[in-house]
Amino acid sequence: MPTRIDSPAAAGVPAGRRRVRRQLRWAVPLLLVAIVFVGYALPPYLTFDPSRSRLPVPEAHPQYYPLLVAHIVFGSVALLAGCFQVWPWFRRRYPVAHRWMGRAYFFGGVFPAGVAVLGVAPLSSTGFVSRVGNTMLAVLWLATAVAGYRMARQRRFVDHRRWMVRSFALTLSIVANRLWVVLFVVLLTPQLDTTYGGDQDALIRAAAGASVWMSWVVNLLVAEWWLERGPARGRTRPVGT
Repeated sequence: MPTRIDSPAAAGVPAGRRRVRRQLRWAVPLLLVAIVFVGYALPPYLTFDPSRSRLPVPEAHPQYYPLLVAHIVFGSVALLAGCFQVWPWFRRRYPVAHRWMGRAYFFGGVFPAGVAVLGVAPLSSTGFVSRVGNTMLAVLWLATAVAGYRMARQRRFVDHRRWMVRSFALTLSIVANRLWVVLFVVLLTPQLDTTYGGDQDALIRAAAGASVWMSWVVNLLVAEWWLERGPARGRTRPVGT
């Protein structure tokens, strides 16, 4: 019997080109989402004007706003650089750029942004649940990035890539958070007059707290699932003869 071909469209197309096409299906949309998100979130904070902040700025804590600006600016670097870091084609085609992007991701992105958010999270206006969730996120964000950097320094590149996938999953939590909070507000709004006694602020705090946790917990679970199934995807399939 003839050898099976996965799809008629794949016939005659080199395996490397098919692999690049598959990567483009997620790499390009991911980069576009990152650019749109940064284009929306970052500009108000580049003015360094607290009145333009999208989050309430507590007057009793003057360090809050500078730390928030630092977190958003450096977090934007992490989000954009991370898109290239997890793109296998870019890593193989431009190894030098990959290394420099990695340094930007860590030293100009995750590390300063994670340290800054440790000073911001305990002062969150959305309540205790959000404060704990964001603090845990910051700790894990820093820990996974440090682990990934150490693996690269030790030239343990397989482990490096696995840790960086986890780190970038946490970086993406800021984007996922916006989706989760909208979903939870929609789900909780019918309970506004019952569970929350008509208190809109209480409903927002509940939705925000749940979204903080869901944004990074779900992202980490998806990353672990992807990492575990990765080797299985890479194995050669048996073919009929």
